[in-house]
Order: sequence, then C-alpha cells, then structure tokens
Amino acid sequence: MSQRIQDILLQKAAENFVGRQQERELLRQSIENDGPIVSFIHGIGGIGKSSLLNMFAEEIRERGIPVILLDCREIEPTTKGFLGALEQATGQVLNTTAEAGQRLCDLGDRVVLILDSYDVFRLMDTWMRQEFIPALTDNIRVLMAGREPPVSAWQIRPGWESLFQCIHLESLNDLEAQALLAAAGLPDHLIKRVNRFSRGHPLALKLAAAAISERPDLRLRDVTSQKIIPHLTQLYLEDVPDRITREALEATSVVRRVTQSLLRVLLPKSAPQDVYERLATLPFVSRGSDGLIIHDTIRQVIADNLNAADPSRYRTYRYLAYRQYRKELQSISPDDIWRYTADLLYMIEEPVIREAFFPSDMQPYAVEIAHPEDWTAIDAITRKHEGPESVRLTEEMWRKIPGAFRAIRDQEGKLGGYYIVFDPKVLPEQDFLFDPIMKNWWQHLKDNPIPEGQRVLFLRRWLGDAEGELPSPVQAAAWLDVKGDYIRMRSVLRRVYCTAINAEIYGPVLVRLGFQIVPEAVVKLNQSSYQTAVLDFGPKLMLGWLDGHVRAALDVEEEILDYESKEIVVDGERIGLTPLEFGVMAYLYDNEGKAVSRTALLNHVWGHNYEGGSNVVDVRVRGLRKKLGSLASSIETVAGVGYRFRNYLN
Repeated sequence: MSQRIQDILLQKAAENFVGRQQERELLRQSIENDGPIVSFIHGIGGIGKSSLLNMFAEEIRERGIPVILLDCREIEPTTKGFLGALEQATGQVLNTTAEAGQRLCDLGDRVVLILDSYDVFRLMDTWMRQEFIPALTDNIRVLMAGREPPVSAWQIRPGWESLFQCIHLESLNDLEAQALLAAAGLPDHLIKRVNRFSRGHPLALKLAAAAISERPDLRLRDVTSQKIIPHLTQLYLEDVPDRITREALEATSVVRRVTQSLLRVLLPKSAPQDVYERLATLPFVSRGSDGLIIHDTIRQVIADNLNAADPSRYRTYRYLAYRQYRKELQSISPDDIWRYTADLLYMIEEPVIREAFFPSDMQPYAVEIAHPEDWTAIDAITRKHEGPESVRLTEEMWRKIPGAFRAIRDQEGKLGGYYIVFDPKVLPEQDFLFDPIMKNWWQHLKDNPIPEGQRVLFLRRWLGDAEGELPSPVQAAAWLDVKGDYIRMRSVLRRVYCTAINAEIYGPVLVRLGFQIVPEAVVKLNQSSYQTAVLDFGPKLMLGWLDGHVRAALDVEEEILDYESKEIVVDGERIGLTPLEFGVMAYLYDNEGKAVSRTALLNHVWGHNYEGGSNVVDVRVRGLRKKLGSLASSIETVAGVGYRFRNYLN
C-alpha cells in the first residue's frame, strides 16, 4: 500500500527518536482507562515538543489507535475554524461541537487528538476547556503542546484535578544528547564537544551536528544559553553548501509560511519546486498543509541578520511577499481567508498590533463568560473603583445583558477583573438609553451610519480588582480576549466603541491600533469624564485594516491596481477599467520591472486564438496611460519588445 511522503518522514523521525523515556511513559499512561483526559506538554522553543508528539503518534498508531494530529498554526482560532480542521481530518461534515465529539468517539475504542503549537490557539483556550473537551466521550484523549504552561484554570477548576496532567520538557541529559548526536552521524570524538556547547538543547544539537558535519574543524566558541541558537544558526548559514538554499532561507525568513507561489516571486531566477524541496530537507523545516514552516526561532534569527546586513533586500522581500498576498487574496475561497489574515499579521512588525493578536508572553489570566455567582465579586470591584452612578449602570447592564460580562480569573480561580463586550443588535435601541455612554454611541452610529450587513462591538468597560481601568495584566487579558471577537466577526465587523476615564494613558496604543477619540461623546459620571474611542476598520473591514498597517510598515502607498474592483487608484481617485484594459494592466503589474512583449500580452489577455494585429495592445496602453494621468510614465515603452511597468509609488 502506498504512503504519503509526509507519513514516511514522520515514521523515520519516530524511528530515530532518542530519550524522553519519562515523558513517553507519562504519555503512554494517558491512554490507559484511568489515565488523564488531557495532557499538556510545554517547554521553550526547539526543546522537542513536536518531535515527542510525532514519535508518540507513530507509536500508538502501530497499536491500532486512531490519531488526529492538528497543527494549530494552520487553523483559524474560531469555533468554525477548529471544527473545519476536524472535519477535514476526520472526513465527515461537522456543524456542531456535539457532532465533532461523536465523530471522534466513533473512530475507535481509544482515540487520540493532538494539538501542536497550541500557543497560537490561545484565543480559543476557554472554549476548549469549557465547551469542546467536556463534550467529548471518555474514550478520547487530548494532547496539547506549547511553549508556555497552561493557564491555571485547567488544574484548579473543580473536577479537572485527575483529568489533567502537565509535562514540562527540559534539555536532554548527557546520555540522551549523545545518542541524538550519534544518530545524526557525528563521530565519537566530536559528540562530547558538541553536547558540552549545546547544553542538551535538541534544536541546538541538530544545528551543531549539521554545521560540524560540513566543517569538522569548526570551533564552537562558548556563549550564553540565550545565544546558542543565534550563534549556531549563523554558523549553519555560513556553511550551507549551495547558494540557492542560503538565498531561499533569507528570502523566506520574512514570511510566516513558505509556498511555491511565494518562492516564484521572491526568487524569480530559481525553479520554485526545486527550492521548495531543498528547504523541506532542512532539519529545522517542517511540512504543513499550507506550506513549509521554518522553525520560528531560527527564522527570526535569519530575518534579524538579513535586516542588519542588507536592509534594502530585507524590505524588497517583504514588499514582494505582500504583493503576492494581495494578488492571491482576490481568488481564494472563504475557508482560506484566515491563512492570509495570519500572513498579513505576521508582516506587521508593529509590536502593539502583533502582540494584540499573538502575545509572546505567558498569559496568567483565563477569560470566560461570567457566571451568576460572579456578580458579588463584579459588584465589589465596581464599587471599589467607580462612583454610585457607574455602579447603578453596571447593575442595570448585568440585569439586561448578563451574557456581555466576561470574567477574568487569576491562577487560583479568583475573579481578578471583568469586562463588558457585546454586539448591540442583541437588544432594541431603546433598551440602551438608560446608559448615557451607550446612548452617545447609538447617536454616533446614526450620524455616521455603516452599510447594511456590517456590525459593531460595544466594549463598554474593563476593570481590574487591583488597578481598575489602568494598564495591567487584567486589562491585557481583556484586550486579548476581545480579539477573538474581531476574528470571529472579521467578515462583518466594521467598528468598535470603547470608553475610558484616563484615555490619555492609552493614547499612544490607541493611535497605533487605529482608534480615534470622539470629543463630542464625553460623558460626566461621578465627577469623572468618560471619553469614547472608536476603531473603524473601514469599508474593507478587518482585512483592509490589516492591509493598511502592512502598507504603513512597508512604507508603500496604496496599490495602483485594485484586483477586486478592477480599478486603478491615482491620487486617491478610483478609475474604472474595461475588461481588456484590466487584463493588460494586471499582466504588466504582475510582471513589474520586466519587459513584456506585445505577443505575450496578446496571448495572455486576448487568448492564443486571437488573429488580429498587435496594434490593439498599443491602443489599450494609450487608454491606460490617459487614465493613469500623473502616473502615466509607470508604463514604459521598451523599443522592439513591448512595455514594462514600474511602480514609482513604491
């Protein structure tokens, strides 16, 4: 029976796996009848979490146990996205959590669901803990892996104690590290030297082995633990045997995932399929369903080095990747939009925005829908930080929209704060008039209406027990959690309203996120002025907002050609194109900087069966230049050949 190459690679990796005997035994125990339902593996980047999961998956498959292994980096962090990934993996349509649980149950007497790179799925953690896993049957085991430890709610919430285990991966011991180096083909006389330098870190051991195999006389200078990976990555790159692979690593260090279509534009002189396969063989590159993934620790080192050594080439690679994303976005299916959303988020180097969606630090708080018994603590926090009028308004909101309250719990499960967020369509407008702040928001919506079908969010208040509305881990947990609403509503969410007394404290952050203060919406309560800030994503909603931030990061103007509307943008004005004009413009645009023959344009735009003269191309180019106005010189004439497009804006 034939096998996929990916399955063969995983099997080989499992066969060559060394060490981790204690952790492997804990995982084996988890699939016993009295074993924990959920196992959470955590450890620093490159410590071997994915390798351990892949090895264990192969081991239990050989015992006849079905395994569903999902990479969370490839899944939209929404209920719909997760169920869609399970649907694809299990081969059955899944519309609800209950259907997903039943499908997994039906796969066998014991079924294992593995969620790798769980860190990027943090927005879904509460849903996983409160809804998805409780809906599973007890023949299913769930293994998760991420860099940060799990939030404490997994271990302290009543009932979870015997159902959950946490496994912390640390560096390999000397014997395990030596076995790994031996399996990598390193001779005995080099093994101890390499291990002493690498300190048992699996990724460092693999990089060192790869570098030493090329240069046995290589001297590994002693560096701190934090600098081992950057130092080894630099050594490895210096000794990459072929120019194509080295250049490909530098070019793809600026993107989240590597695809052949990206390689085609980043490295136009190389064959994309050949480059793709070269990268796939590297020890720190893994294959995913949507492309190759370079280990993020190494990817960041390569990107930083490239930016420092050749900032112009670094910016060029980023711009070319962005152009390709923009082009591909015009023809992808709705199910693929999340991948491109994540790609654009990765390209935004503004830490405020990237951290808002994918925080790099551990989140000590868990956020969930508030329970009725939380009201006493919510009321106490409100009275501690707010005046009588605000207390009364909060009581009224709890009575009318209790589902809008989200509890923020600390590591002991105690309520550390709360916030209030909801779609105002849940109630008629008159039901909000009791609150002067939301009354102003409704008026602003009337004065600045949004198109039919688009939605808004009211982020009415956030308060922490210790700091109130001031910046704090509680406030950060609230702002991270609401990004889940952004993503779930990204196809319809147009605007977000929020309020704060000390808005000036958040001023720099609000500006970078795109919020604007609405001066006429200030409300006096308890002798304090509550200011309103509004984030309007614009007519293209969240994707358009992200696109604007990427353009700002790349310091490029708005693209001249809008593929979706088939218009050109000149000096802020949109000008429509005929189908033939769009075809000519798009082909020139996609081949920016290259001389394009009239024959190539005829074949691509008019088709191979066209039998007329080539002067029709010149007619369309004259029409385009007229519409381009001040940018007419962007289309250059190449004597004896045809035309060339140069984007002078960028």
